[in-house]
Amino acid sequence: MIGVLISLAVTVLVVWILLKKMKAQFVLFFGGLVLLVSALAMDALGLLPNGAQILPKGVSSTGFVGFDLFKCITSLMSSRVAGIGLLIMAASGYSTYMAKIGASALMADYISRPLRVFKSPYLVLALSYVVGAVADLFIPSASGLSMLLMVTMYPVLVRLGVSRLSAAALIITVSCLDMGPTSGAANYAAQVAGMDTMTYFIEYQLPVGLVTTIAVAVLHYFSQKYFDAKDGEKANEIDETVAKQNDLDSKGAPAWYGFLPMLPLIMLFVFNRFVISSIKLDVPTAMFISFTVALICELIRKPAKEVLTTAMDFFNTMGRQFATVITLIVAGELFAKGLIATGTIDYLIDVTKNMGLPAYAIMIVVVTFISIASVVMGSGNAPFYAFSPLMPDFAQQFGVSTILLLMPMQLSTGMARNMSPITAVVVAVAGCSGISPFALIRRTAIPMIGGLIVMVVTTILLN
Repeated sequence: MIGVLISLAVTVLVVWILLKKMKAQFVLFFGGLVLLVSALAMDALGLLPNGAQILPKGVSSTGFVGFDLFKCITSLMSSRVAGIGLLIMAASGYSTYMAKIGASALMADYISRPLRVFKSPYLVLALSYVVGAVADLFIPSASGLSMLLMVTMYPVLVRLGVSRLSAAALIITVSCLDMGPTSGAANYAAQVAGMDTMTYFIEYQLPVGLVTTIAVAVLHYFSQKYFDAKDGEKANEIDETVAKQNDLDSKGAPAWYGFLPMLPLIMLFVFNRFVISSIKLDVPTAMFISFTVALICELIRKPAKEVLTTAMDFFNTMGRQFATVITLIVAGELFAKGLIATGTIDYLIDVTKNMGLPAYAIMIVVVTFISIASVVMGSGNAPFYAFSPLMPDFAQQFGVSTILLLMPMQLSTGMARNMSPITAVVVAVAGCSGISPFALIRRTAIPMIGGLIVMVVTTILLN
């Protein structure tokens, strides 16, 4: 019980510091080290029957417990950088390079073009969400995709009679489902669940994602139509001093460049156990192959020095992802390791079992916590990376699939953050459209809350 009280105090302190907008990596590292030191102290006092396990399984001690605290960080860092870290860095690097050479802009334009055929404003609005969700599979940056759609999709919707507020709110939400092999969070969830990325995507994410996408599209249709009728001309008011006029910039790229952002996903769909099982392609390899193809295409069109200078953005982005995402994953795992070492997780599992709560109830509690944290912090990454490593133990103790607990937790972060006025995509769209972030989240709330409920129910029914 002492370990639980210490963990509770440290967790509350960590959350409080995070709300002060301190860097999550350092906060979680600090919290994890405090918990590990506490576990060592409890072990010295005979308060931990099984001893303090501060090193990952299979990692040998340095011979001095003080150094072992940092050996824990080293082992976590080395394993993550070589695995999930390389995957996230390569996917992000390729996405950035596609934007740099104009390929992402062309793809967004092509995807938006079919919408111009329809004349019903709110039908086009609902279909636009589906189109945007598909684009999100290829352009995993929520802010980056939203800026492309503000140039391609936003004018089409407004021209058809959809209010500016409805169109902007929809564009914010198109990336709410963090799915597919280009998503860092989805790849990490797959690794925690002990499966490859394409299995996680095709067998688990895709069925739930399809149902949720339809639900969110329908909710956009009715909620935006209702709010437009209620708000009248207010729905088209913008702040001219804030609004930014952007133009689609394809960097002079040829039309067929719009295919390049799709190349990695096409390769991953073809070369796996579901299609051509004799060839198995992983995400980093697909990204490097696609990057090489794009690089050759650029070298044919432009001077080598210019092309290679631009291509460095691929590796620069990989470095930025290491500094922001990979370190956050390691910090989150260190914090989770601290919670385990103090006996807190075992205690919570025992208490929950004695209460007779089903695994579904645990999942709903976890999703609620992650969603609230995402709204308050404007991002769900810190709580997701901190608590997701604990899900396999919970699932094993309750005799359920890890996916039942982990996938709703992962998907909820994207939907919940779109209801926060401080999240990056909301701020970006607000600045581009000249609309208040608070007015925008009023419009995103109903589709996102409804989507969360549908996602949770569908996960329960399918698992």
